[in-house]
Amino acid sequence: MLKDDTAAEVRAQGWRTLAALHAMIESHLERVLQAEHQLSVSEYSVLEVLSRQDDWHMRMQQLANAVVLSQSAVSRLVGRLEKAGLLCRFLCETDRRGIYTEVTDAGRELLARARPTHDAALREALDEADARPELAPLVTALAALPTHE
Repeated sequence: MLKDDTAAEVRAQGWRTLAALHAMIESHLERVLQAEHQLSVSEYSVLEVLSRQDDWHMRMQQLANAVVLSQSAVSRLVGRLEKAGLLCRFLCETDRRGIYTEVTDAGRELLARARPTHDAALREALDEADARPELAPLVTALAALPTHE
């Protein structure tokens, strides 16, 4: 095998390992959040991202970028959450093309109940991954990331 082929295979294996860790965590979170709060991981992510905003709202395009979904996927997701009474949408006062999404009181309450569940499920998934030799180095790397508080 050539040197470039070896480096490419190492990168590919690293990516597969990272994807396996992501899938394992997301699957666990999805099961727990659905069972306990009838929320998908994506729905939780939208509520959580919006909760970090000073006014609990942001533009749809920014939200799509923050939760790493396409604009159309976020639009459908926000529509479902709006129908459930967890979010509302409104036009930007200074730019009529801009649409904001904001968390309602019901959304805030649901997020407050779901956050401890999410955090515990994430810890469980990471502990399970840490017990697998192929995933443990990634769990260690995640634990070493700086906090932004």
